[in-house]
Amino acid sequence: MNIQSIGIVGAGQMGNGIAHVCALAGYDVTLHDISREALDNAMQLIRRNLERQIARERITPDARDAALARIRTTTNLAEVGPADLIIEAATERETVKDAIFEDLRPHLGTDTILTSNTSSISITRLASKTDRPERFMGFHFMNPVPVMQLVELIRGIATSQETYDACLSVVKRLGKTAASAEDFPGFIVNRILMPMINEAVYTLYEGVGSVTSIDESMRLGANHPMGPLELADFIGLDTCLAIMNVLHDGLADTKYRPCPLLTKYVEAGWLGRKTQRGFYDYRGETPVPTR
Repeated sequence: MNIQSIGIVGAGQMGNGIAHVCALAGYDVTLHDISREALDNAMQLIRRNLERQIARERITPDARDAALARIRTTTNLAEVGPADLIIEAATERETVKDAIFEDLRPHLGTDTILTSNTSSISITRLASKTDRPERFMGFHFMNPVPVMQLVELIRGIATSQETYDACLSVVKRLGKTAASAEDFPGFIVNRILMPMINEAVYTLYEGVGSVTSIDESMRLGANHPMGPLELADFIGLDTCLAIMNVLHDGLADTKYRPCPLLTKYVEAGWLGRKTQRGFYDYRGETPVPTR
């Protein structure tokens, strides 16, 4: 399978980053979102991030211009269908993803490969509701996409070797590294990362440490580049909670029970950086712990 065109569904935090790296690697990209405003914001962010790469002498102005010229935006999902590879990067809700793949079905090319950027939802289950489970797999980028080197490739039970090899070739062309993961809740990264974040929230909930002391302990004591609560805010507390629920439901083990404090923050709408409040308050010049 010779992949030349890539369709991306969802122009949010992950989708715009995926579009950025795919266009920079020479792929023709069609970026879809139901919101024209989201598409316009995505293109502005892609341009800013490309400019940042120029400033760091990682790319040339010509490479920036060529990448931007390769990205086409649309609010019409049908226009994504003919792409050689489609990467769904919509919100982390299974019903939403199922609806997208169902709406895409009449517009797909015969050999189009479908993938999902899901961070935790069963690839086998998503694939089973499409017309091509053998040409379906997980394609999980890390955030922020232009910076992070890893991509998790997750095979569903029906994924063909040809499909896997085609997606692996894309990862290599992007200049990233693939990690093969089996289709179990959370895959590799979130199976390890999210329980650590959840445990940090429990440590806060139980009064063992403050937001500041917990994050400083992991930065300075474990050499983590970012404390777990700061990282949770960066990811989005709603996303962290959704993944913990997937782990808890899928593995039926109480060690994956989401911390009640994490649930409370999400109920309050304090989702982290994207809402200006989470474990830190970002409304001033410097983030301030909220507990």
